[in-house]
Parts: sequence; C-alpha cells; structure tokens
Amino acid sequence: MKPEDLYKRLKKIQEPKGYYFNKDSELVFELLKGLLTNKERWGYMACPCRLSSGDYESDKDIICPCVYREPDAKEYGSCYCNLYVSRDWNEDKIPHVVVPERRPPELNK
Repeated sequence: MKPEDLYKRLKKIQEPKGYYFNKDSELVFELLKGLLTNKERWGYMACPCRLSSGDYESDKDIICPCVYREPDAKEYGSCYCNLYVSRDWNEDKIPHVVVPERRPPELNK
C-alpha cells in the first residue's frame, strides 16, 4: 500500500469520528510512511513516534490509532505524533503545544 492510499482510507474512517489529519501534509505523509514501514516490519501499524517491541501484545496500546489518541486530542487537540488533530487545532483556534507522552515508561521495553 502507498501512503496516499492509506491517507484516503484513514481519512474516510477517522473524519466522521472528529479526527482530522494535521494540515501539515509533509508531516502527515512522513508519519504514514512510518506506519506502513512498521506494518511491513511487525505486521501491524505501530506508532512511528514510539519504539515498538515487535511483540503485538506488548505494543497493543500503541497501534495506530493508539489508545492515547482520544485523551490527547481531548486535552490538547492533537495526538502525541500530531498526526490526528481536531478541527480547532487545524484552524489555529487552540494553541499548539507539545503533547506529553502518556504511555507509562514501564511499557517501553
């Protein structure tokens, strides 16, 4: 699959849920490439912004969209990677701050 195809597929699924791709398309396509690389490497689309272990059970929480996306987007208007953002974030109606890592350190193996 090409990043462009993944973009179209995910956009269709995620926008109705209120999650939009970052307006910085260069960043978005780099992250999508990372997701596809991880899919090739591990068999699942682990978050490209975090270290994957290669063990599905250990990485379940960071398979995109990760379990941290919803609380991050709710609190900051963006997920940790800045791949998924709210409409207000994209329209600069809320501040763009660095989203802190929510994943507990003990899960990074």
